[in-house]
Amino acid sequence: MRNNHAEPRPNDDVDLIEVIQGLWQQKWLILTFVTLFALVGGAYAFLSKPVYEAKAFVIPPSQKDIADLNYGRTNESELAPYSVKSVYEVFLRNLQAESLRRDFFEEYYLPSLNETERGGSQDGLYERFSKNLTIALADKNSPDRFLLAMRSNDSAKAVEWAEAYIDKARILAVGELVENVNREAEVRARNLAHQISVLRENGEHVREDLIIQLREALRIAEAIGLDKPPIISGNLSGEVSANMVGELTYIRGSKALQAEIKNIEERKLDDPFIKNLRALQMKYSFYKDLTVKPDDVAVFRIDGPIEAPDKPVKPKKALVLVVAVLLGGVIGVFVALFRTLYRRSAEQRLVGNRS
Repeated sequence: MRNNHAEPRPNDDVDLIEVIQGLWQQKWLILTFVTLFALVGGAYAFLSKPVYEAKAFVIPPSQKDIADLNYGRTNESELAPYSVKSVYEVFLRNLQAESLRRDFFEEYYLPSLNETERGGSQDGLYERFSKNLTIALADKNSPDRFLLAMRSNDSAKAVEWAEAYIDKARILAVGELVENVNREAEVRARNLAHQISVLRENGEHVREDLIIQLREALRIAEAIGLDKPPIISGNLSGEVSANMVGELTYIRGSKALQAEIKNIEERKLDDPFIKNLRALQMKYSFYKDLTVKPDDVAVFRIDGPIEAPDKPVKPKKALVLVVAVLLGGVIGVFVALFRTLYRRSAEQRLVGNRS
């Protein structure tokens, strides 16, 4: 006889109430995971070394801070004056330079590690150091205000390193600017010295030409027997000027011409008679003696003091504990849920086998 009754099939639908009851029955398992993770998180939070962060805010220098850089640099001169922006850009470029970061890593960071730590990968150590040093724009609304943050396990060392890093950037920037200024002044003085030399050499040629011209005029004056400048009557009421030049130079008379030739030949120095020479000599003397001292220049300003932090930025104990408890709870619930579903599946297979 055929049995028309279908065999009962296990119910594969998950009963929410049954699941909740299963989780409740394993509450101690869940609590064990929460406690375990809380202990691990607490151990990390309270036993790991605290990390302190020193912050330094830098802003552009004032106009008076760069005044010595612009000494002798005017719009009328060939040397353009420095602006606050251009000086500050030099400092920022040095502050963010990879070369400075590398030098600081080797000079400060590596010596602070013990031999075991220094024995690790240099690239790994440098990467860790780079994570402890950040330089970024402090505020999007203030494009000239930058933040340097230095992290260390020692609060005082974080401040010391932040100050040292900024100071090294300052020295590099000031050195670059001062060297440029002094070099430009040196080149300018050399150019002026060359111009002065050319003018003096040209002055000698001018004197020789003048003597030749005066001798020719003297021969003409002697040929016509003109000893003194003639007196012209009529509308001209005085002697003909003794400064007659060119073809009329002989009108000065032979006596005046002989005296002038003798005076020019006995002249020991042409400088007083060279046009623009004294002005060039003044400029040359100025640029030759122009030097800028690094201590007289500031390329940035610190916006507020660099204070020693009294609260570590890592680890954040409360956050670590909360995350550890939540993670332990999630894993505990997952394990308990897995066990509940596994047990229910096993029971259904057992019922199916009996049927």
